[in-house]
Amino acid sequence: MIPQDSYMVVSNPVSIEYGDFNVLFTGESQTKPGHSIGPKVYDFYLLHHILSGRGTFTVQGTEYPLHAGHSFLIEPEQLVQYAADEADPWRYRWVAFAGSRCSELVSSVGLTNGRLVVDSQDNRRIASYIRRIRHAFRSRGPYAHLQAGGLLQLILAELGDALRLPDDQPGYAGEEGSALVQQVIRYLSTQYAEPVSIERMAETIGFNRAYLSRAFKRHTGMSPVTFLLRLRIDKARRLLRERQELTVEQIAASVGFQDPLYFSKQFRRIYGQPPTSYREEMRQL
Repeated sequence: MIPQDSYMVVSNPVSIEYGDFNVLFTGESQTKPGHSIGPKVYDFYLLHHILSGRGTFTVQGTEYPLHAGHSFLIEPEQLVQYAADEADPWRYRWVAFAGSRCSELVSSVGLTNGRLVVDSQDNRRIASYIRRIRHAFRSRGPYAHLQAGGLLQLILAELGDALRLPDDQPGYAGEEGSALVQQVIRYLSTQYAEPVSIERMAETIGFNRAYLSRAFKRHTGMSPVTFLLRLRIDKARRLLRERQELTVEQIAASVGFQDPLYFSKQFRRIYGQPPTSYREEMRQL
């Protein structure tokens, strides 16, 4: 059953002057089968994000078959055409923007030199951010344009991550690999005392868990789980040396171990002696 077509659009209630970076309007549409726009040109940037269905986007003579999870960017003065599938017409959200800084911003996240299509797969944040722009415009608050600009920059950042790190990319090397490792280390170094979930960490940083784990192990020789365990044990060693008034159970809890017996077992496995023996040895130095 083909869904009923619909269309809605909301303009920036504060200003539609281009300026340096301004969201002009946003909208959403469930298209009819075969619904086609163009060939035509726009004098602003127009970013579409597909929620469901399929279609094609044609730019510079190249046709891209697209589906749910894809985003495509139309640049100013670029001749384009896009059309919904006959059997499974797409539903998408869009946001139009313009300004003197736009070219710099879209280029900085990799949307340049013909790379105008992004497969963000199951990333739901892009659709959510566009919806929030619509809500900001509908509220007609005096700072709706600032909210929209901030949300659009978050969208561009999500697209940049998807372009830079597709899950099937064979490697994440060099300076970029080092940057990812540092992100993981910073996260774990501040959250080690909490009940850390690698899945939650990956989502927070913005990566697929399996991909993040592979990349981290490739650069460090250990998985994030092993790194977290060693980090916690090293923090516990310091507390055993410096905080004599704390019990082993209190130290275990302070570094993220819910089970003091498991803590003692892991401490002994790594350092060859139980925590109590290590503490006594430190006292005698």
